[in-house]
Amino acid sequence: MAVFEMPLEKLKCYMGTNPKPDDFDEYWQRALDEMNSTDPKVEMVPADFRSPVAECYHLYFTGVKGARIYAKLLKPKNNDGPMPAILCFHGYSVNSGDWHNYLGYAASGFTIAAMDCRGQGGLSEDKGGVLGNTLQGHIIRGLDDPNPDNLLFRNIFLDTAMLARIVMDMPFVDRTRVGAMGGSQGGGLTIACAALVPEIKRLAPVYPFLSDYKRVWQMDLAKAAYEELSQYFRRFDPLHTREEEIFTKLGYIDIQHLADRIKGEVLMATGLMDTVCPPSTQFAAYNKIKSRKNIVIYPDFGHEHLPGFEDIKYRFMLGLME
Repeated sequence: MAVFEMPLEKLKCYMGTNPKPDDFDEYWQRALDEMNSTDPKVEMVPADFRSPVAECYHLYFTGVKGARIYAKLLKPKNNDGPMPAILCFHGYSVNSGDWHNYLGYAASGFTIAAMDCRGQGGLSEDKGGVLGNTLQGHIIRGLDDPNPDNLLFRNIFLDTAMLARIVMDMPFVDRTRVGAMGGSQGGGLTIACAALVPEIKRLAPVYPFLSDYKRVWQMDLAKAAYEELSQYFRRFDPLHTREEEIFTKLGYIDIQHLADRIKGEVLMATGLMDTVCPPSTQFAAYNKIKSRKNIVIYPDFGHEHLPGFEDIKYRFMLGLME
């Protein structure tokens, strides 16, 4: 067991450190109301990528604040449904990757939608329009704005929910058999998506990011993906006079506070040597999930490839075929 973390028996009952805003539920109801009143203006454009097992499309839709969001869409050939679907979310700062990555699931009969996060490495738009620092990182985007509705990850979480609704409404998709998966940021977005769209039946988050920010800070692990937390305090609150206010505001976009909304079955994976997304922050979210769940623990692994888990996850997702 890694010496930087609490013992496993304590991890299994740890319920988080970062404060939850008093108006958290009202905040997310207001956010969902905004999303539901947004016309997504869905557009599907055939992609140049060709495959013998899937029809491939560029999917575009309009998210909250008017941003145009992009996702890859793969529909199995010779199958007009209704079929199961899986939503895929990528790691921090990058994009949805290559079409090839999703062909195995498409060949197995799943429609796949893989979203690019706004403002990161893909084709989705970031409209901006926020007061305050935007120098580094998306966690702190909008933190100095007086309106917490301008936190960037609030809008990214809503993008995942909008994508889920769009896919569920596709005539060839069975809306009762939709799953979600992703690692790191993608793991955090998987949890957020399934919380905001509780009809999602199965979800497989891997070492999820975006959880229990204050715990990360207390462990002196505001580095790598969480480095912007450290840089924010150094640049904008060096005496920590606003520390409680800042962490409380970050609580709006802390996935641990959304996790108890999940209704679908959960399969999670974590490495106990993870110093990027510390295990306690992951357990803070996992322990709040009330639906059927299982966690696969890798004692000697960190924020890296977890041997064998891709096969475990694939078999788990095959349950959507039933």
